[in-house]
Amino acid sequence: MNGLVTAVARSASHEFSKTPVPRIRLLAGQGVEDDAHRGATVQHLSRIARDPTQPNLRQVHLIHAELHDELAARGFDVGPSDMGENITTRGIDLLALPTGTRLSIGDAVIEITGLRNPCIQLDRFRPGLMAAVLDRDTEGNLVRKAGVMAIVIESGPVSPGDIIHVALPTGPHRALMPV
Repeated sequence: MNGLVTAVARSASHEFSKTPVPRIRLLAGQGVEDDAHRGATVQHLSRIARDPTQPNLRQVHLIHAELHDELAARGFDVGPSDMGENITTRGIDLLALPTGTRLSIGDAVIEITGLRNPCIQLDRFRPGLMAAVLDRDTEGNLVRKAGVMAIVIESGPVSPGDIIHVALPTGPHRALMPV
């Protein structure tokens, strides 16, 4: 199972959307170089307020471009980096990957830690967007579609066009939960 990087972004400040750039550099144990969410401990402002010593399981945010396609079909003008993602992918069902899945992108390796938990900032960006990235499965369980979070295992550059190689963890697999 392989995919493709379609866009990369970063922001040195705690803004909702990030700035698309030609290349980002992932730093092992830290996240995206020159990004406000880089660090070994939590960097999201609400999490710092609760406990600044928690490990940062949200060093890199990934969203599948297929979500942008789905949202466009529903009338939302949302593109790469608009929802704060660092890496936009195509061809991988990110939401179906188990916790601990490793993605190799060039020399860089990241490990999926969990789901992004959508928040009210989505509605501030585009009214109705939060509801649009939430769904229910056939059993009525909440499905969060706003991407996945990861930590950086091995440093390296990432650019649009890079191939993503997926390595599933050894079983038993654990479904992604919000982090």
